Amino acid sequence: MSRLQVKPLSVSAAATASSYATHWYALQIRHRYEKRVAVQLRNKNVEVFLPLRAEVHAWSDRRQPVEIPLFPGYVFVRIDRSSGARLTVLNTGGVMSFVNFGSRAVQVPAKQVEDLQRLLSERVPCSLYPFLRVGQRVRLRGGCLNGLEGILDQRDPKHLVISIECIQRAVAIEVSGYELELV
Repeated sequence: MSRLQVKPLSVSAAATASSYATHWYALQIRHRYEKRVAVQLRNKNVEVFLPLRAEVHAWSDRRQPVEIPLFPGYVFVRIDRSSGARLTVLNTGGVMSFVNFGSRAVQVPAKQVEDLQRLLSERVPCSLYPFLRVGQRVRLRGGCLNGLEGILDQRDPKHLVISIECIQRAVAIEVSGYELELV
C-alpha cells in the first residue's frame, strides 16, 4: 500500500497557484454580438456563460420562439488572472472590454453565476428588471398609481416612501405588484 505524500506549497508557489485560479468576469459586448462572442470564446476553450431567455417574436407571417440574452450587451467568462487569458478574451471579435471598477476587472461572485445558471436550468419564468437599490428614487409604472414617485424604504424594500418635504412628513405604501423604474 503506497502512501500519498502532500508537500506544502512554498509562499511563491502558493501565490502563483492562487493567481491562476479561475474566476468569473463580465464582458461588455458589442450590440447584438453576444451569441457570436460566446461561440468564438468556446472555440478558444474559454468557459462562457451567456444567460438566455425564451421570448416569442411575431412577424407579419409567423410567430416564433427565440432565445435572447437576459442581459443584453454582456457575457460571463471564467478565466484565470493571467494576462494571456485576458488577452485571449479581449482579442475576440465583438468584445469591447471587461467590466471594470477603476482599472481592474471586477470578479463576479461564483455563487451569483451558479444561482443564475440554476434558475435558467429550471426554466423558471423571469424577465429583466431594473436594478434598484434601497434608498433610490423610483417611479411607479401602471395601475392607478402610475407616475407616483418616492424612495424605496431602507427598512422594508417592499414599501415606497412618499415625502412632503415642506412639512417634513412622509407616508409609506406597499409596492408589491407594481412595476418600478429608476427616476
